[in-house]
Amino acid sequence: MPRKTPQEKKRLSYAKDRRPNYGNSDKAARTTVPARKRQVNRANRHRARQDLLAAMGRPDAAAAYAAEGHLASRRPKTWKKFPDLPLGIWVEGILERRAEREEGDVADRARLDRAQRRLRRPQRSPADHTIPFPY
Repeated sequence: MPRKTPQEKKRLSYAKDRRPNYGNSDKAARTTVPARKRQVNRANRHRARQDLLAAMGRPDAAAAYAAEGHLASRRPKTWKKFPDLPLGIWVEGILERRAEREEGDVADRARLDRAQRRLRRPQRSPADHTIPFPY
């Protein structure tokens, strides 16, 4: 495998490294993601237990079928983490906001142009700004 040039390394870093874009710090995700998964699973187990309590007591086929049907008809709660932004899009968003804030600064516009070239994406005008704000 040939060695990577510094330019290749930077391009790969911009494409593959990620930054959180949903409001938490990157360290907070270590605890909040597992906590949210636990919360959803706990709620699903609770709902299933409540539905099955109706079938408790004397064996009755009708009550068992009704409880099973009620259990199967309810969609379980789900939760999925939003994917983090690639570093290149993160940096591009920061540079775009900086260029908008200081409209006369040529250096920020040049940095933004270089970042967009690294990403190999067409340059966008400030009017079609669609990148979410990275917190």
